[in-house]
Amino acid sequence: MADASADLAASDNGMARSSAVTAGKGRPTPKRSEAERRRRQPYSAPKDRKEASRVARDRQRGDRTRRMEGLRRGEDWALPVRDRGPVKALARDYVDSRRRLSEFYMYGLLVLLVLLFIPNALVKSIVPLLVLGAILIMLVEGLFIGRRVRALAAERLPGESTRGIGLYAAMRALQIRKLRMPKPRVGIGDTI
Repeated sequence: MADASADLAASDNGMARSSAVTAGKGRPTPKRSEAERRRRQPYSAPKDRKEASRVARDRQRGDRTRRMEGLRRGEDWALPVRDRGPVKALARDYVDSRRRLSEFYMYGLLVLLVLLFIPNALVKSIVPLLVLGAILIMLVEGLFIGRRVRALAAERLPGESTRGIGLYAAMRALQIRKLRMPKPRVGIGDTI
């Protein structure tokens, strides 16, 4: 405040200011009409609604294709919000680096579904026990995967949040490997 009043007093006395004067840009400021004319791009509107909707559909199809390709490659901009971030990438890599019983859960469900249609009383009494056993195995394996991923994330990415990462990793482990999105970046047996 005192500095500003000293500058004001110095300028009132006819003395030169101590601050440097900024140099100009070397050209005059364009008029608004010139700037608007330069900014505008030629736009040809579609002739009718049908053509407008076709152009919009083509543009949306191209955007979806580009996004799906980015999702398959695992690019961060194309991933849904739930899959973004280094912690989620670490969890995906951890799950994808090994074969687990969880991967075969869906195949087992298909077999159990077929067994349900067999009209044998013994088979019908065994199927519910097999379903409960499969669910128990998936829960236990999911807990182990979740704990290991949380510990690994805390070790390798100390400042990042690990909230929900255990469930995320367990759910990814339940998916069939070929159908996982984003596609696995690491092979089976690779170290992460």
